[in-house]
Amino acid sequence: MNMDNENRVVITGLGVVAPNGVGKDRFLEALQNGESGAARIEELDEFMEAGGMAAFPKFEGEDSAFMRRFKLRKLQSTGILYGCMAGVEAWEDAGLSIAPKDALEPDWDSGCIMGGGITGIESIDYGIKMADVGKMKKVGPRNIQQSMSSAPSAYLGGMLGLGNQVTSNSSACATGTEALLMAYHRIKGGRAKRMLAGGCDSRLKYIWASFDVMRVLNRNPDIDPVKASRPLSASAAGFLPGAGGGALVVESLESAQARGARIYAELLGGSTNSGGQRGQGSITAPSNVGIVRCIQDMIKETGVTADQIDLISGHLTGTAIGDPTEIKSWVEALNRRGEDFPYVNSLKSMIGHCLSAAGAVESVGAVLQIYHDFVHPTLNCEDLHPDIADKVSTNRIPQECIYDAGINVLAKASFGFGDVNTCLILKKWTK
Repeated sequence: MNMDNENRVVITGLGVVAPNGVGKDRFLEALQNGESGAARIEELDEFMEAGGMAAFPKFEGEDSAFMRRFKLRKLQSTGILYGCMAGVEAWEDAGLSIAPKDALEPDWDSGCIMGGGITGIESIDYGIKMADVGKMKKVGPRNIQQSMSSAPSAYLGGMLGLGNQVTSNSSACATGTEALLMAYHRIKGGRAKRMLAGGCDSRLKYIWASFDVMRVLNRNPDIDPVKASRPLSASAAGFLPGAGGGALVVESLESAQARGARIYAELLGGSTNSGGQRGQGSITAPSNVGIVRCIQDMIKETGVTADQIDLISGHLTGTAIGDPTEIKSWVEALNRRGEDFPYVNSLKSMIGHCLSAAGAVESVGAVLQIYHDFVHPTLNCEDLHPDIADKVSTNRIPQECIYDAGINVLAKASFGFGDVNTCLILKKWTK
């Protein structure tokens, strides 16, 4: 592993708006206690064949105090709100100040990559409805700002006064993890001292109605919502709708040390690729070949060895084909199986699938596991899928929190529609 201090990249701030916890401290508590954010959502009932079950962030009035603080008048998009809340929390958690609005120049050393998917869909929906009834004046001038794909980063760039690269990536379910890797490369290349990186997505019912038509969501209408998200399980019946936002401050070690920042973990890099929708891959399903190559390239890029990986924070959505394919790919890429396989867990068992926010929220969870040295449980996998059970020992998939777990190296993976993959390595910080 490259330990040249001049080139090292670290995580110094965390922020999260998750279905099972709003804010870093509450989220940590939920992870360690194995708390699910799933519930029955009435507004989804008419759209879902199996009924309105989902995991959405819960707080009063969409946090009007936060909106007042930053003058976010008439903010339609829940996704943008989640991303902004997570981003500001991460920034302040890192001990960074916010440039005053009357400053003549922004912070040229700091930027933002806050990814999104269908993040501004509420604004688009509202604009279309008003246009259809001839009431465009009711839409207001801010509608287009919230409809554009770059809205999450654009809002944060203005709120924090960022003068470096400010952009939004979009790679389906791999978005948040990819943003983190993009930030790493910008800092590694000396183009920024720090980057705010993450992802966010909205909770609008029309998104999930389309997923329901694809028949990839939970199909069991009688199940307790807390039991509906079942990654790695033989009785998995599709994934659970989720929403939220996650953000991490990615910073050069030199900058972090110069200002005496707390360092949560070191980011060693990773890999991103596509299976090209060839072989078994398609626009909706990852290819085993693509995943294996991404993992192997991650290992080569970071300099870790396969046997050094202590924990895999998986993508693992709770689908009958996707989860076994993912585990098979890790076994093949690492050449580890049974008792020798790393610990592996799925945060989606607690928060559902947060789409473009998934990788970011899960990366916050990954960093917390390294920093506090624990492995959070995977809920609802007491009946392991047989194609997983024959490859991985059951005690490598904890169903209760393991403390003092000895987590030194963690691999985070996200795989998205379009057959796109991102894998990265986080390491416990040592001076």
